[in-house]
Amino acid sequence: MTSTITGPRARAPGTTARYRETVPPLIWDRRPDALRAPALVCAFKGWNDAADSASTAVGFVGSALEGSRFASIDPEEFFDFQATRPRIRLTEGRSREITWPETELFEARVPRAPRDLVLLVGHEPSYRWRTFCNVIVELAEALGVQMVVTLGALLADVPHSRPVSITGLASDDTLVERLGLRSASYEGPTGITGVLHSACAQAGMPSASLWAAVPHYVAAAPNPKAALALVRKLEGLVGVSVDASELESASVDYERQVNLAVQSDPDVQAFVERLEAAAEDVEETPFNPSDVPSGDTIAREFQRFLRQRGQDG
Repeated sequence: MTSTITGPRARAPGTTARYRETVPPLIWDRRPDALRAPALVCAFKGWNDAADSASTAVGFVGSALEGSRFASIDPEEFFDFQATRPRIRLTEGRSREITWPETELFEARVPRAPRDLVLLVGHEPSYRWRTFCNVIVELAEALGVQMVVTLGALLADVPHSRPVSITGLASDDTLVERLGLRSASYEGPTGITGVLHSACAQAGMPSASLWAAVPHYVAAAPNPKAALALVRKLEGLVGVSVDASELESASVDYERQVNLAVQSDPDVQAFVERLEAAAEDVEETPFNPSDVPSGDTIAREFQRFLRQRGQDG
């Protein structure tokens, strides 16, 4: 399932030296006024977005709350267009239009909630991460943002049939206590979300990060179940509720389709049963899949099966 947030179209970024000199990275379509205690919610496609879960979650929230676009970040100095390519499409069957991999910003006003939302969706940039994050932090300060939340999803040894595990990290002790999150203690490689949270900390802006665990053996298909879990956790964090019935229905269909696919392959079914057993008793007996085919092997075969299933209708 995919969701889009409606709003005016972006101006296509230029490539001339004059354009680079006169247009700043942040391009305003308009300036939103009188946002109430806004929270900035971000999702970046790519490394941080397994099975499109995080970007689907933010897109769904924007659609459900009738968000409208007000700004974008020009991609020219942040993206490798050979890695994240622009796309060409026909307009009215004749003219060709290029769509660039922009980072777009939307406002969502929620009169019955204690705050409004600012939503950011885009691809993880290729270059100048510190500059990119400073642009976001400066925007947040200009709009009076009180909290920055990033959504992410990672591949893990988890079964698709169990509730989605959400891990939460927060920089603010009050958020840690109120929502049962934990202080950030991760060490290792990071994506743009980690750099953004560092920039928020330097600016004295509270931030939190929510991560969904996605089954690695079905990573090629978008996962509305993980997106729904992120939406539900986000609701508690920012105090804004959305009607997620459409996403709930998509989650049921997703689990049913994956169940059918798993049952058709004995190796995959055995692997998933082991994951389910490990999930039930993970504290006493951590799962070690050494006696079944490797996860990479099963993932390749399972994704091949799903592609074939799609071709067969």
